[in-house]
Amino acid sequence: MSDSPLKAWLEKDGALLRLRLARPKANIVDAAMIAALQSALEEHSSGARLRGVLLDAEGPHFSFGASVAEHLPDSCARMLRGLHALVRRLLEIPVPVLVAVRGQCLGGGLELAAAGHRIFAAPGAMLGQPEIKLAVFAPAASCLLPERIGQARAEDLLFSGRSVGAEEALRIGLVDALADDPSQAALAWFEEHLAPLSASSLRFAVRAARAGAVERVAAKLDAVERLYLEELMATHDAVEGLNAFLAKRPAGWRDR
Repeated sequence: MSDSPLKAWLEKDGALLRLRLARPKANIVDAAMIAALQSALEEHSSGARLRGVLLDAEGPHFSFGASVAEHLPDSCARMLRGLHALVRRLLEIPVPVLVAVRGQCLGGGLELAAAGHRIFAAPGAMLGQPEIKLAVFAPAASCLLPERIGQARAEDLLFSGRSVGAEEALRIGLVDALADDPSQAALAWFEEHLAPLSASSLRFAVRAARAGAVERVAAKLDAVERLYLEELMATHDAVEGLNAFLAKRPAGWRDR
């Protein structure tokens, strides 16, 4: 549909599923985007010839992140559960997920990318989890980043809320390759390394490589989701931070 926030199609005789965030420039990961991604993965990820998924985005930025309005108390439970179900699906998909990042890749956008297998980034890309600056935290990233870049480097990003440039992201292992055209670089990697393989055996390799990690992330995600919904959102400062951002005013912390 023309009004869909996502473009999804199969290429290479069913060997590659293309997913493209299509609400530039922000490509917000809101309920509609999450539902569209889930639907596309459900429809296409079981194809017998499938050897990979390439996730990229229209416009100058991959994604500014999740919808801040959907983080407010009335809607945050539904939003988080939807996003976390999508993260679990990405973690469990039986073929490699390649992600091509340009511009800003923040918040829920980075959580989507970090659930993939290989991230290709343009030299000017900026990646980060700024949630703490709004007095909330990033549940999925709290589970995914330690697996990807180690506990200490994950804590640096999660506690400071700072963004890192593509070169630093490459150095710490957050991204896997830099390229002026990251989508083309991901396609070239697919053609060289995945296209010639047995799709059946590749699925076993993906399952083997992620054995243990998927279970660890899923169990931790359940725990931090409860921490977010039952404890964090009961505090003054979490709700104040979100409301202040939406009102474009300074937040007034009460440290409780």
